[in-house]
Amino acid sequence: MTEPVVISGRRVLPVAKMKQRAARLASGLQRMGVEPGDRYAIVMRNETGMLEATFAASLIGAVPVPVNWHWTGADLRHLLSDSQSKVALVHSDLVPVVEAQKPEWLRIVEVAVPAEVIAEYALEVVVPSGRYPTAEEMIEDNEPPAEPVLTPPMSVIYTSGTTGLAKGVLRDPIAPEKVGEIAEMMRQVVGFRPGGTAVIPAPLYHTAPNVTATFALAMGMNLVIMPRFDAEQFLRTVEEHRVTAAQMVPTMFTRLLRLAEDVRSKYDLSSLENVSHSAAPCPPDVKRAMIDWFGPIITEYYGGSEGGAWTACTSDQWLAHPGTVGAPVADAAIKIVGPDMIEVPVGETGVIYGRSPSFWPDFTYLGDDDKRRAIDGGDGFYTLGDIGRVDEDGFLHLSGRLNDMVISAGVNIYPAEIEATLQGLEGVADVAVFGIPDAEFGEALAAHVELLPHATVTAQDVRAHVQRNLAKYKTPKVVVFEERLPREDSGKLFKRRLREKYWPAEAGS
Repeated sequence: MTEPVVISGRRVLPVAKMKQRAARLASGLQRMGVEPGDRYAIVMRNETGMLEATFAASLIGAVPVPVNWHWTGADLRHLLSDSQSKVALVHSDLVPVVEAQKPEWLRIVEVAVPAEVIAEYALEVVVPSGRYPTAEEMIEDNEPPAEPVLTPPMSVIYTSGTTGLAKGVLRDPIAPEKVGEIAEMMRQVVGFRPGGTAVIPAPLYHTAPNVTATFALAMGMNLVIMPRFDAEQFLRTVEEHRVTAAQMVPTMFTRLLRLAEDVRSKYDLSSLENVSHSAAPCPPDVKRAMIDWFGPIITEYYGGSEGGAWTACTSDQWLAHPGTVGAPVADAAIKIVGPDMIEVPVGETGVIYGRSPSFWPDFTYLGDDDKRRAIDGGDGFYTLGDIGRVDEDGFLHLSGRLNDMVISAGVNIYPAEIEATLQGLEGVADVAVFGIPDAEFGEALAAHVELLPHATVTAQDVRAHVQRNLAKYKTPKVVVFEERLPREDSGKLFKRRLREKYWPAEAGS
């Protein structure tokens, strides 16, 4: 079997060499005072250097903290301070952004911006500031650590903060004897296998891409990193590198399906064995269209940064249970509870509580054990704040977020159901539905809609479509058309940004 490689743009780096570079970087971080248990931030776009920075931590017992490099103000300042990162490894062009928000104790290491990132983001030629040590200097000047740690910590991933400031998920280390079970789950759910090739088109600062990239390399796979997602470039990448597995989010499916038929049909995708997706609900019409195009190789899983995957389903299982996010994986468990914390009967809607597979490590929220206790349901169960139901065959269906639920005239309304319905209206590209103040009913519904180019959908069209498909009381009172809805790269909607104009008290959260 050929030696596995990491591919970023036109750079092809043997995995063994990448790990050697990571080991030298680890020694450089040690010399800067990074000790076992210390955290350091990684403010970088997708490229091999981000993986080097991540692997370096595992060799010295430190904790990497991947940072959403889009963050600039309060979000970035909160993460850098809350994580108490000692050091930040930063792409050179992002150094001024970090300088403006960093706590006084934070030390910066500059990382050169590679050619493929400069080209993808149309950056001007980036040169180091000269104010800080560089990662390349540290790699050149140091030897690998003499005694790498045996059980390294996991990364601290900050959740998206779609309804408030992001929370740092502090996970226990993976016990060495559990690695095999996690690898088997990765094989079943995301189609990883030794000798295969995985592509990561999503940002490595998110949990799923971060974890899948790490395990792909651990399982002896080739890894292709896309600087960012582009629909046609994704198809080109699959064909060029004979990709076998891809980890994606539903917004990527939507962009793929918008490609013209002649573009879609000119690429050879026959190497694909598994395309997995998670992170956000996938509109049923989009899922069916992708299965029709790619074949029954699309798997879906549901869980969170906190506890990995709770459920999963194959294409065939989804077609038999449209809209499901799967049944429990391995020895994971799901239960649906009512307001009294009593489990509700099959088919009824309530708050979803899950228990991760026994081989997945436990977690808490960094510096906030109370927040961890607040979501606990006993016996290993906890909630991620989602609402849903389990059907008679044990498959989970999501209804929405608990903090998204709208109570209008005493009736509970779940916006996710309305959003899924409006996704089926011709001309609608994206939609966000949420509650707004209403003098008569307490709350009313608002729908913010993003249209496809040249679409001529009106507010009345939106309301009429809802009334044709759902109960009348689920019709939005307010319809606003947006040029673009605010979404995370993971596909999660930033409803907080939309709600703030209606609920001014939330603006400071």
